[in-house]
Amino acid sequence: MREVHLRINPIACEGHGLCAELLPERIRLDDWGYPLIAPDPIPPEVLEHARRAVAACPTLALALERRRH
Repeated sequence: MREVHLRINPIACEGHGLCAELLPERIRLDDWGYPLIAPDPIPPEVLEHARRAVAACPTLALALERRRH
């Protein structure tokens, strides 16, 4: 079975914080405004919100990936 996880590219991220606004259930910001992503898989009821956060990232630093568990 595959699980969906959020992944951040820390080099591409500029700390806009839009992802945390769109997906506060899974993303919080550190003291400098950069995202900290919960390591757990994305639950199905939050997946659409996660897709919106990925699509809204201005630097394309946020991605969804499927992993085997």
